[in-house]
Amino acid sequence: MNCLLLHGLGQQASAWDKVREHLPEQIHTEQPNLSEFFQDGTYDDLYREFASYCAQFDAPFALCGLSLGAVLALHYTLEHPQKVGALCLIAPQYRMPKRLMVMQDFIFRLLPASAFEETGLDRQQMRRLTRSMMQLDFTRKLQQIDIPVRILCGGKDRANQKAAQELASRVKTAELHWVAGVGHEVNEQAPARLAAELTDFLNSVG
Repeated sequence: MNCLLLHGLGQQASAWDKVREHLPEQIHTEQPNLSEFFQDGTYDDLYREFASYCAQFDAPFALCGLSLGAVLALHYTLEHPQKVGALCLIAPQYRMPKRLMVMQDFIFRLLPASAFEETGLDRQQMRRLTRSMMQLDFTRKLQQIDIPVRILCGGKDRANQKAAQELASRVKTAELHWVAGVGHEVNEQAPARLAAELTDFLNSVG
């Protein structure tokens, strides 16, 4: 089963490089740069281009996403259940925390332009994206998910722990695992442990 690795906001595809180094050869992965899917910079535009990208892969494939990548992976699974065979969500949100996103937008406004150079997006694109995501809410559709789901969250990622627990309770096929001593960017902070989790999960679903 192919596995698409989807990075978080502020990262690029290279954030998965060290994870891939620890994955066994039989796990075939793809890691797109999400910034390449932007046209007008809104979430709807990003999702549309991502869905178009996924069309090239034979079903079923696995999706593994961190943060923004987890939102895209969850969204795509709900819209295309026949395509996704397994879902790994890291630091996920299923209903956007508006207060947190308003704060994030405020921080983006204050940061110098140089802070965005390695993200693939400029300040205005980042702000446009976060503002366009504030109304996202997948709550009513979560009960539709019937494929294996593993939810991961860093033990120090306080901003996403509650959502991870709630999501695990709402998806009947989900299991929640904590990654102790790690913050938000699990793929960069604990690549070997994440690779072990992903390997175990994908082996368990065949």
